[in-house]
This record gives sequence, structure tokens and C-alpha cells, in this order.
Amino acid sequence: MENDLKQKAISGLTWSFFDGFAFHGSNFVISIILARILSPKEFGLIGMLTIFIAISNSIIISGLSRALIRKNNCTQKDYSTVFFYNIVSGVILYFILFFLSGTISSFFSEPLLKPLMQVFGISLIFNSFGIVPETILIKKIEFRIQARVSLISSFFCGTIAIGMALYGFGVWSLVSFSVSRFVFRSLFLWIWSSWRPSWEFSKNSFRELFGYSYKLLFSSLLDITYRNIYYLIIGKFFSATELGYYSKAEQFGSLPSMYLNNLFSRVSFSVLSEVQGDKKRLRDIYGKLHRSMMLFTFTIMLGIAAVAKPLVLVLIGEKWMPAVIFIQLLCFAGIFFPLNSLNLNILLIHGRSDIYLFLEVVKKILVVPIIIAGINFGIKIMILGLIVNALIAFVLNSFFSNKFINYTFFDQLRYIFPSFMVAAVVSASMFAIVEFVHVSPLALLMISMLFGSVFSFILFELFKINDYIFIKENLIRKFKSRIFKNEDSELV
Repeated sequence: MENDLKQKAISGLTWSFFDGFAFHGSNFVISIILARILSPKEFGLIGMLTIFIAISNSIIISGLSRALIRKNNCTQKDYSTVFFYNIVSGVILYFILFFLSGTISSFFSEPLLKPLMQVFGISLIFNSFGIVPETILIKKIEFRIQARVSLISSFFCGTIAIGMALYGFGVWSLVSFSVSRFVFRSLFLWIWSSWRPSWEFSKNSFRELFGYSYKLLFSSLLDITYRNIYYLIIGKFFSATELGYYSKAEQFGSLPSMYLNNLFSRVSFSVLSEVQGDKKRLRDIYGKLHRSMMLFTFTIMLGIAAVAKPLVLVLIGEKWMPAVIFIQLLCFAGIFFPLNSLNLNILLIHGRSDIYLFLEVVKKILVVPIIIAGINFGIKIMILGLIVNALIAFVLNSFFSNKFINYTFFDQLRYIFPSFMVAAVVSASMFAIVEFVHVSPLALLMISMLFGSVFSFILFELFKINDYIFIKENLIRKFKSRIFKNEDSELV
């Protein structure tokens, strides 16, 4: 049983990695190409609409996906009930945004936002069709199909968007990218998923699932608003161009941590849910996931902060240089995203969505002075406030998760400190190379990244960091099992 769960977690993480890489990686590449063609202002216009789409999607999902994953004996009636709720709420929310598009346009004093929202909002309907099929795959820890879906759907929507950008459609190419992404993703999830809804909606099933998830809905709304309120503030009090710089910086500075968060969070929630009654095993598995996740997070996020300048110059060009300082600051804020998410998962698998909601309310109240400071002192001060807020959130989340797994805030710091120190030393060295070596941006980026990779490997091997050893041994074991399996197949 122990080995089965361990193998399931490792396999899930492996395929979740490929799924996340296919989805986020391909989208990142497409976004880079579009950034070289389009202007920061056009990205800023889409950024102004982001909060409305994000909140709407949160209402459509309503925490019901997590409720389905957590429930051990889900029935066809449960899945169908959630499916039809998703569809109906998606349609209703689209029409709400359609009729509010004029008000949104007036709020930002950007006339083009009205038609943009009316088309962009269609993505809500298409997204609602794929939520339950994807949830079932996550529940089964089956990420192989999701990786395939992510890769192919990204190819199609990217081709459409890049083609439109090259033919001069401007900001509409960004809208087409977002809408077509949901269209193709839902379509391919249906093609490769064996599940089909039945024509039934159970009030009892909905009441049971929503009884767990409604607190998650409010928590999610608070979190989505918190993470996107800066788009609203910058778009209102600054300009579309500055919002464009911020949105692109967030992609560089936050996307890697969000990807790592999704990678570990999806697997951890499913795996930890299976051992929620065994406190010792729960703590042990949580600890391994926690330390492995933070080794990757520290290494990647601090590395990106160090090479932000040549990275921007090489990938999207000099016109985006004002985004560099935003990227560096957001990398430090992003370090805490996966850490906080994993702590909150402990509350969710124990059914304590009430504590989850309480924490979200407290943390979001603390955002108010950050917003005020940002309006008065600028975007950089606002991001510094984000870093402080993320640190406070870590302290609060770990305090409450400790009650369920006996894994204190200081335990967490002690176990991840070696990985942090290695990443910090490597990052500082990479930053020194960027500042004092005078070569072309491409050569500088390659030199600093190669140095960082080799130096990290040397330090991890030299000091025998436990988290690194654990990851290396499992990867080697996985690789050998693949080799021997293939050899056996050839012999047969």
C-alpha cells in the first residue's frame, strides 16, 4: 500500500510536470512571440479584463472540483450535477459580463474594452464544458491525457493567435488566443475522456458537495480578487502601457511559481486525501512534497530574478525593459505561492474549509494598505507590499496546518533552509555575471544560466542536500525502471 501510494505520487508528479510544461510552457512561448509583435498597451488592455474573467471562472468552478476530488465515493449523479451547474453558471455569467461591458469600458476610459469583453467572455461557456472531465482525470491522478490535451490545444490556439497578430489584428489576437484555448482544451478533454454526463441534477448531491465547497468559493473569490486587483488598480490609476509591463512581468516572475504550485498542488491534494486519517503518514508525505517543491521553487525563482535583464532583452526585446524590476520583485513574492498552497491543502483534506475561508479573509484585509501604498507611491512599492503579505500568509497558514500534521512553521523553515541557501548563493553569483560581464544579451544569458546550472549541481552534490538526493534517487529509479521495462518488451 505504501509503495503503491508512493509510485502513484511519483507517477502523478511526473505526468503533471509534463502537463504543466505542455500547457504553461507552450503558452509562454506563444506569449513571447506575441510580445515581440504586439505593444505593451495591447497586453495592458487584456490585463484590464483579467479580473472579471478570473472571478467569473472561480464562480463557475465554485470549489466543486475540490469537493469531487476529496469525496471518495463519487457517483455519476455527483459528476452530472456539477457538470450542469458549471454550464448554467457559465452562460449566466457570460451574459452578465456582456451587459456590463459598457460600464467596464467607462471605468477604465478605454472604449475598445466593450467589444473586447463581449467576445472574451465567451471563453467562460467553453471552459465550463471541460471542468468535470478534467476533475475526474485529476482525481485518478491521470495526467498523461491532460499533457496531450495541453500540448495539442496550445498548438492550435497559438497558431491562430500568432497568425492574427502577423496580419495586424492587434489586441484581438490576444482575445482569440484566450478564447480558442478554452475551446480546444474542452474539446480534446471530451474526445479523450471516457466520462459522459447523464441527464440528471440532484439537489441532494449539490447540497452535499456545495456544503463543503461554498467556503472554498468565497475563499477563491477573495484569492482571485487579491491576485488580480493589481491589474484593476494599475489600469485605473496608471496606464494601459504600464499595466502591460506589469502583466508581462507577472508572467515571467509568477508563472514559474504558479506552474510549480499547480504541479504539486494537484498531485498532493489527491495523494494526501488518501491518507488523511493517518497523521504520521500524512506528515511524512507532506514533508517530502514540501521540501522537494521548495528546492525547485527557490532554484528557479531566484535564478530568474538574477537573469531578468538579459532574459527580457533576448526574448521580448528592449521595448519591454521597464518590466525588468517588476520581474525581479515578483520572483521574490512568487516564492511563497507553492508553499502557502501546500499548507492550505492540509486544511482542505481535513474538511476545514471554514479555517481556509477565515485565513483568506484575514490575509485579504492586509492587502488594503498595500493597495493604498501602490496608488500613492507607485507599482514597485505595491510589489514590495506583496512580498511582505506573502510572508505573513506563510506564517498564518503554517500555524493552522501544524494543528493537523504537527509540522510547525520553524520545522518548515529548518527543512527548506539548505535549499534556500544554495539557491541564494547561486543566484547572487549569476547576478554578478549579468552585471559585470560585458557581452551580447544572448551570450550573457547562456553563460549565466550554464554557470548557475553547473554551480547548483556542484553545491547540491557537495553538501548532500537531502531534498536533492531524494529527487535524484527517485528520478534514477524511474529512469532505470523505464529502461528495464523496454528491454523486457524487446525480449518478449
